[in-house]
Amino acid sequence: MSGIISSSVLAVFVPTFFMVSLTPGMCMTLAMTLGISIGVRRSLWMMIGELLGVGLVATAAATGVASVMLTYPEMFVALKLLGGAYLAWLGLQMWRSQGSMAISLDTEASAAISPKALFMQGLVTAIANPKGWAFFIALLPPFLNPDSALLPQLSVLIAIILSLELLCMLIYATGGKTLRALLAKEGSVVVLNRIAGTMMLGVGVWLALG
Repeated sequence: MSGIISSSVLAVFVPTFFMVSLTPGMCMTLAMTLGISIGVRRSLWMMIGELLGVGLVATAAATGVASVMLTYPEMFVALKLLGGAYLAWLGLQMWRSQGSMAISLDTEASAAISPKALFMQGLVTAIANPKGWAFFIALLPPFLNPDSALLPQLSVLIAIILSLELLCMLIYATGGKTLRALLAKEGSVVVLNRIAGTMMLGVGVWLALG
């Protein structure tokens, strides 16, 4: 790795992107919400989709493919609106303690939502996140050396980004699971559903209007 990217570049890159990942945003809020509603283990399906989306956005930002999205903004807007509407609908269902993701203490199976649906939640949220595009377009290219081969550099940097992103999502999801455990002891299932539902609704509105 040191032969591909200098240690001085990595010394700046790693803390920079760790702070970017740790900053509260749509993906981290979604991770915490799912940590509350379905737990960390099942949330991993969403995280896999989110990591794929982040990898695609980072690659696009570094290789100039992002210009395609700028050329056809209606595609981007449609994706945002559809993804945001779906997340907002889930949030409303959770707030009313209804639907497949509503929390119930009567069963170990906390949700019936499919792994595919969770995967798509993460993928759409990552790809349609304007903040993510802005960060990668602004921050990633300066760390690439134009005098060296692009693919090896990009592979290393994206691997680091995805590792940091996964770490931060696990932190947020674990926080959500902890909150669930604390409130569940008090029997506050309705409150728990409304907290998770409000967060999910907020992510949906943020995604659609961001």
